[in-house]
Amino acid sequence: MGSEAAAVVPSSLVQESFAELEKQRELITSCTLLWKELSDHFSTLERVLEIKSEALRSKRQSLDGSTRRTLGSLRRRELSIDASVDLALAKLDERRVAAVQALTAAAAAEGELDLAAKLRSLCTKVDFDGFFNLVVAKRKEVELLRSELPTALADCIDPAKFVMDAISGVFPVDKRPVKSPNDLGWACVLVLESLVPVLADPELGTERLLVPRSIRERAKETAKKWKEGLEQRGGVECVKPPDAHTFLQYVVTFGIIEKDDKELYQRLVVSFAWRRQMPKLAISLGLEDKMEDIIEELINKGHQLDAINFVFEAGLKEKFPPVPLLKSFLKDSKIDLLTSEDDNNSGQSVNNTCRKEQSVIRAAMKCIQDHKLEAEFPLENLQKRLEHLEKVKVEKKKHSGGGPAKGPANKRTRANNGGPMPPAKAGRLTNNAYVSFPAAPAFVRSPSAHSTCPAAAPYPYDSPAGHGVYGSRSPPAIRDPYGYPAEVSPAPVGASYHSPPMSYPAYGNYNNGVGGYHNVVAPSYQQVYYR
Repeated sequence: MGSEAAAVVPSSLVQESFAELEKQRELITSCTLLWKELSDHFSTLERVLEIKSEALRSKRQSLDGSTRRTLGSLRRRELSIDASVDLALAKLDERRVAAVQALTAAAAAEGELDLAAKLRSLCTKVDFDGFFNLVVAKRKEVELLRSELPTALADCIDPAKFVMDAISGVFPVDKRPVKSPNDLGWACVLVLESLVPVLADPELGTERLLVPRSIRERAKETAKKWKEGLEQRGGVECVKPPDAHTFLQYVVTFGIIEKDDKELYQRLVVSFAWRRQMPKLAISLGLEDKMEDIIEELINKGHQLDAINFVFEAGLKEKFPPVPLLKSFLKDSKIDLLTSEDDNNSGQSVNNTCRKEQSVIRAAMKCIQDHKLEAEFPLENLQKRLEHLEKVKVEKKKHSGGGPAKGPANKRTRANNGGPMPPAKAGRLTNNAYVSFPAAPAFVRSPSAHSTCPAAAPYPYDSPAGHGVYGSRSPPAIRDPYGYPAEVSPAPVGASYHSPPMSYPAYGNYNNGVGGYHNVVAPSYQQVYYR
């Protein structure tokens, strides 16, 4: 009886037991998965913490090394203070004797001194007015000035004060009683650049400029006056390029960079990015962390060649490869030229369009050569295109009778859409001067070309020695930035080929993967800039 009772188990009890076992199994599985997730999560956290700890250790070691170097430099400078004082006193006495001798011999030997000796004599005599006038008068000998000015300024008793007094007549405002049409901003920048190596710290170099406190305070007041007058002149959009460049170089030379003015510096750098000194100035102004933004802004505005200069200066080739930017520049320029060709089919426009395309190609070639990109972007196709365009110009001249084009050939013209006027003398610039096609009519290549703002010329020391002085006027015969003579000045917008449009061979195969140009919506054309 007992065995029979034990053998009888209700089916409901068995089902409940299996259900309970299933719940336990699911619970164990859930706990196992949860444990695995937690284990992976904590393992990831541990790895992240290890990476961050290693980065912190590396940064600490770097900071420790930098601190040791700085302390060592400070100790060396502290130990050399007495010797520096003795050296300064000896140099002061030496300069005093030299000044007396210069004053005695100046009248008799004035006509016999070469440029270098005249500069040193004026610096020794603290004749800052005569010094600045001599620099302006010798603008055709810019390279010689550039090499001799630092040596001459080193003979000044107080070089920083001497330079500040020398340029005070034209910066921050032009105080000359009789103003010539020539803008003297180029001379201010040249002198300010030449002062930098003279003020360099013996230990730290140009990272720290030895400017006396009184001079630094005076420089701050001058910079403040310039910024206050900026709005009166119409803001950044209307400031003249030489004025803006002088201001930025002034700030760098006298070490008065203000954190609150970084936005202003960036706007000025972007507005005048086509000037060859701007990439280096941007770094000196403390805009290293803004270089990517500057480059992207230039690219978006269609200034790819200017952007490439900033890319190389900032060491951002990996993020902004230069070859695609070059191809984009050539493609956009091609579209602009085709658009102008469709808009205007007059015979006179043929040579104008040829010259524009030649300027584009030469600008790209100059950029490639400056940055040694020949291996990545061969020049053969571009050179062949230049030769082809020259033949086209010759043929068109023959068909038109061979006579020169009538009308003024040296006047600058504006774009049909009210665009900017190329700066005077710009066609003769040699350093880092490229043609640029803005992507939209609203953007002007240079704020100085605003319809309400006067046009200003680039600095003459960007030009080869021996050029003439034309003030705000264009020179009679413009040369392009790459040594190729141009028959006439930049042509009016709307120029195009007269007969059936010519075929355009690919520039370095830059149009691979790009459809026909006539199927692309072309941006509004603005005039070529010969900078």
